Amino acid sequence: MVIELASLVITVVFFILCRWIYKKTKFDVLTPILTTPILLVAVLLITRIPYANYRAGTNIVTYFLQPATVAFAVPLYQNIKLLQRNVVQMLVSILSGVVIAITAAFFLGKLLNVNLTLIKSMVPKSITTPIAMDVSTAIGGNPTLTAVFVIITALTGITIGPLVIRLLHIKTPIARGVLFGTSAHSAGTSKAFEYGAVEGAMSSISMIIAAIVTLFIAPYLVPAL
Repeated sequence: MVIELASLVITVVFFILCRWIYKKTKFDVLTPILTTPILLVAVLLITRIPYANYRAGTNIVTYFLQPATVAFAVPLYQNIKLLQRNVVQMLVSILSGVVIAITAAFFLGKLLNVNLTLIKSMVPKSITTPIAMDVSTAIGGNPTLTAVFVIITALTGITIGPLVIRLLHIKTPIARGVLFGTSAHSAGTSKAFEYGAVEGAMSSISMIIAAIVTLFIAPYLVPAL
């Protein structure tokens, strides 16, 4: 019981600390989504706390992820008219992003000469974890490996995304939101909200549509490749 409670307290404290550092520095690599897990892994290794005990103490954090995700619908509702005016452009952009993400992962794997199971595990890396694991199973990948690739993609997206926005001078909130939501799912959506409510709302819907589109087209597109 003591270990579980300590795990929860340490997780919350580390996140608050990392978030404070990130806000002070504004350095994308120091995002708490990346730094907090690194610190937690270090603590678990040093103290040799079993992961099962740590997870038991932090289950409540996982539980609150559900209402937090649902809360993304609030800014989406507030910007529904903006979404309706730009629905065609968004759908085309999201569909293009999904197809590129799948084909790029597939041919990158081929280029690196990795086995087919690993390639198929990489394919759904750009969508949210639960759906990505289902897609991976459907196309013959390894869901556990897919979960790892999803995390790597999220961290890469929220780190490189701001750089892409600056280099390409992407000014419109819709374009920024679609960029983060299509490429880095929920972590990208969290990053998009740092730019504004419109970016966050557009990222939310992009994340959802990208996941649905991938779920339907991946089982047909991958064999065709």
